[in-house]
Amino acid sequence: MLVLIFLAGAAVIWVAGIQLSKSTDVLDARLHLGSALGGLIVLAVATNLPEIAITVSAALSGDVSIAAGNILGGIALQTVVLVVLDFFGRRGSGVRPLTYRAASLTLVLEAVVVVAVLAVVVAGSQLPPTLVFARLTPDVLLIAALWIVGLFLVKRAGKGLPWHESGNAPQASKHPSGHRRHKPDKTMSARKAAVVFAVSAVATLVAGVVLERAGEAAATKIGLSGVLFGATVLALATSLPEISTGLQAVKQSDDNLAVSDIFGGNAFLPVLFLLATVISGKAVLPQANPSDIYLTAIAALLTLVYIVGLIFRPKRRVLGMGVDSLVVLGLYLAGVAGLFAVSRGS
Repeated sequence: MLVLIFLAGAAVIWVAGIQLSKSTDVLDARLHLGSALGGLIVLAVATNLPEIAITVSAALSGDVSIAAGNILGGIALQTVVLVVLDFFGRRGSGVRPLTYRAASLTLVLEAVVVVAVLAVVVAGSQLPPTLVFARLTPDVLLIAALWIVGLFLVKRAGKGLPWHESGNAPQASKHPSGHRRHKPDKTMSARKAAVVFAVSAVATLVAGVVLERAGEAAATKIGLSGVLFGATVLALATSLPEISTGLQAVKQSDDNLAVSDIFGGNAFLPVLFLLATVISGKAVLPQANPSDIYLTAIAALLTLVYIVGLIFRPKRRVLGMGVDSLVVLGLYLAGVAGLFAVSRGS
């Protein structure tokens, strides 16, 4: 029964996530959200509502281990979503790998922000747990500040960089303004889009809580630790909207925006530690266990591989994907195997 409830919650997130994305695209076009910094914040929150719901639910229950595993494991798994987009997105003879088509210095900058935020996560885990003032800790404040600075830098880079072609690689997909992943539905009014957005957001939040509660109970019954469950099964369930909308974006040749959405979401996820700290009133990162730090390192490593891929732009496909995607897939599978060893040893 718990498995059925979990699958039902995942299905709701899949459907609601697609509707949430489509309505966000309409609101982006009607209200010009993508052209403003506030729009980037709204879109980042909208695409990570499942993780927000899980974080709030876990913080209220006092068990932040699942939330930490879901956030840090979600970053690693959402990076692997790029492998899925590379393999299934656009196929056929003569089609270059994803990082060849999407290469730009703006995407490299977004990936660097992800690595910077993850570095603060590791540093914050070493701070004393008593370093709390007004339900805040310096590490989560620094993470939020880095994310905001990163948004400003990405916004500035979108207006042009002092490089040839403004930092866009030759023969790469064009990087249009805004952060839409679909062509907006011109028949949908802004009012209708707002209603669809609100309903989808509520459905996603409720389904996220259901996933966290049912998943925690199921994991306990089968003897799976909260970290392992949050980093694997729960992270996969909350990444379903990114997989669906990302595939559609790549098939529409919006390669840059598909990659940007993954890196943008990954940079935002650690900001949820600020939310967890405020709700629980406890320093979250100092409570991180070895598995959490291990997942952080894996996520940073996978991101660095794609940074190299965006710079070197592999032309050949190996097993249906770029060399960088193949390396990321191999490292992730090895990392999950190592995660079981780490969790057993801790």
